[in-house]
Amino acid sequence: MSGDTRTINYYTYGSAAPTIKTMVDEETRRESVAYDRAALAKERIKKAQQLKAATAVVAKTVPGISVFAILGTLFVAVLMVFVVLAQINFNETAIEAVRLSNQLVELSERHKALELTFERAIDIKEVERFARDELGMSRPDAGQVLLINTTPRDIAFYIEHTEDRGIQGFGTFLRSLTDYFR
Repeated sequence: MSGDTRTINYYTYGSAAPTIKTMVDEETRRESVAYDRAALAKERIKKAQQLKAATAVVAKTVPGISVFAILGTLFVAVLMVFVVLAQINFNETAIEAVRLSNQLVELSERHKALELTFERAIDIKEVERFARDELGMSRPDAGQVLLINTTPRDIAFYIEHTEDRGIQGFGTFLRSLTDYFR
């Protein structure tokens, strides 16, 4: 197209020499401006890329920390401390339970041994001998034994028959009533 423009200019001006020189100068100037514009555009692109790289580096090197992230981390840390303390307390309690269980077994065995010793210490024949020889007691005869058969819910009182009359008799009566309802 540049040849067409030269041709038009050649016919327009009528003289070929000044037009070609002007045209070459004009083309050189345009070419120079185009190169300058291209160099300026390349420089702007390069600066933009450098700026983009610099901001990317800055963004990578200085991350923003959220307040919620800090609070969440602190909350989790506190919870972990509580979990560790609870585990320690649980272990101590378990050790104490085992110790008390062992102590209970030992005390149960000692209790059984003491009961056996107690039962061996009481000899019925020795008690009878002591009651007979030392205290002057004897076994009851068949006529001395009084058996009262009642159902488990019945209550029986054995009251000696005495002749209490008047105020003393009334007090005895009240005492027997209070004993009955106990």
